[in-house]
Amino acid sequence: MSAIEQLAYYQKKLAFETDSSDLYSAIQQGDNLVVVDGRSREAYLREHIPGAINLPHKALCANNSAELDKSKIYICYCDGIGCNASTKTAMKLLTLGFQVKELIGGLDWWKRDGYATEGSEGSEGTPMDCGC
Repeated sequence: MSAIEQLAYYQKKLAFETDSSDLYSAIQQGDNLVVVDGRSREAYLREHIPGAINLPHKALCANNSAELDKSKIYICYCDGIGCNASTKTAMKLLTLGFQVKELIGGLDWWKRDGYATEGSEGSEGTPMDCGC
């Protein structure tokens, strides 16, 4: 593999994924994005990233996404690397015409990096100043 091919690979990877540190910074800067929890409503209510909306991938369709702003980038997440709800959510949103990225490591790595969560089992951590 040439250096150019490898560079193209990494550029594509970053175009489709983000990590918790970059997401936190983007939220703090007020970037044009929406954080999407693709897990069940019950899991979302237990714990989620502050300001995230819940769009369970199993029920996601054109009808329940019609009011979403297609000019924003939708950052999809789930529990972590052992869960594929973020991938399924990203795929469905993409097929519906949205710009998407996937959060590497999901909620698990968000918490490991020390960021706060909300919900009945939310945890303290680095708070977010995002107006949420």
